[in-house]
Amino acid sequence: MKAYAVVQEKIHDEETFAAYRKEVLPTIAAHGGVFLARGGAFTVLEGEAPFARLVIIEFPSRAAAEAWYKSPEYQKILPLRLRSSSGNFILIDGVP
Repeated sequence: MKAYAVVQEKIHDEETFAAYRKEVLPTIAAHGGVFLARGGAFTVLEGEAPFARLVIIEFPSRAAAEAWYKSPEYQKILPLRLRSSSGNFILIDGVP
């Protein structure tokens, strides 16, 4: 079953986030991840959206998503994202 990383974030430091962005793509691809949405425009139809940026990454499975997040390659660059942005990072299972 596919799994999705859903990230809602606000970037506070564009320069540091750019360094993270430059390094993150190969780590995602190495675990079969593909972007479904990546910081594009969105419209809030109900409720509130406290973060200006939304990212959705599809992985072949929850195991692949967790392996990516825990991988040494991603853990090495994760501090860049944590220093440069704030938000929510959620893993969710897809439907069968």
